[in-house]
Amino acid sequence: MTMNLEEIRALIQDLENSSLREFELSDGDFSLHLSKNENAALPAAVVPAPVVNSIAPEVQEASAPAVEPFKKAAKPDLTINAPLVGTVYLRPNPDAPTFKSVGDRVVAGEQVAIVEAMKLMTPVKSEIAGVITEVLVEEDQVVEFDMPMFRVDPKG
Repeated sequence: MTMNLEEIRALIQDLENSSLREFELSDGDFSLHLSKNENAALPAAVVPAPVVNSIAPEVQEASAPAVEPFKKAAKPDLTINAPLVGTVYLRPNPDAPTFKSVGDRVVAGEQVAIVEAMKLMTPVKSEIAGVITEVLVEEDQVVEFDMPMFRVDPKG
């Protein structure tokens, strides 16, 4: 199978206008993979050789800014993650309010979303207690396994 450039462009446009996140087509030696996911695997890039600075070492040391050592965050970044790959729903039904919003308190074991995979609805339950500080996904978004969905402040 072969495709010309116009056919590939048409497929890209169709993918952009659809709710699909990825599309893959393989036939013999021909293979095409299209993805709207930000973390999709990219082909290896050619890394240019580093530029060598010809300034004398004494001058480089004097003009180089002081670099602070790496500091750890004051508190760990706690998130509620997707239990499986699927489509996330942030409300129990289209007419209902969201399970949880920014500023809402959540307790361990409380349902915060639903992930649908192959027509099976899996409740997403919090494993931590605290206050929701950020919702990292949108309604009907495709999520990956262990993808952060909510950020939680345990001291809130």
